[in-house]
Amino acid sequence: MNAVDIVVIEDNCYDTEMILAALSEKAIRNKVRVISDGAEALNYFFGPEGCLEQALGNLPKFILLDLKLPKFDGLTIMKSIRSDERTKYIPIVVFTSSDEEQDRVECYSLGANSYIVKPLDADVFSRFVADIGSYWIQMNRATHVDV
Repeated sequence: MNAVDIVVIEDNCYDTEMILAALSEKAIRNKVRVISDGAEALNYFFGPEGCLEQALGNLPKFILLDLKLPKFDGLTIMKSIRSDERTKYIPIVVFTSSDEEQDRVECYSLGANSYIVKPLDADVFSRFVADIGSYWIQMNRATHVDV
């Protein structure tokens, strides 16, 4: 498994296309892994062929996570990632259509690094994604935590 910098967990194919285009337009050429449902996400991290079976240095720089996913929702994914010592420090940016206070509170209580409501306007959507990618890939200085 090749190292992936950005994991996008999103089931809407149109949103996925816009996310990938916005990253590309911002010249963020890092390797992106797109995952379209909760079961696939859990398998990607914790399955027998998942990234945790590879070198820990291959963990993504951040996860862009939708909440409303088939099979397992984003909250379940976040709980699993935050409860494992090997993955709990991976930054998680929730990028969702939900503007519900309860969702925001629960996401932050589970350790979300950011909660962003998807804008309806395509240009604003693209700008938000470009800014997210720029921050987490180019500006943020993460640290590797040995477990």
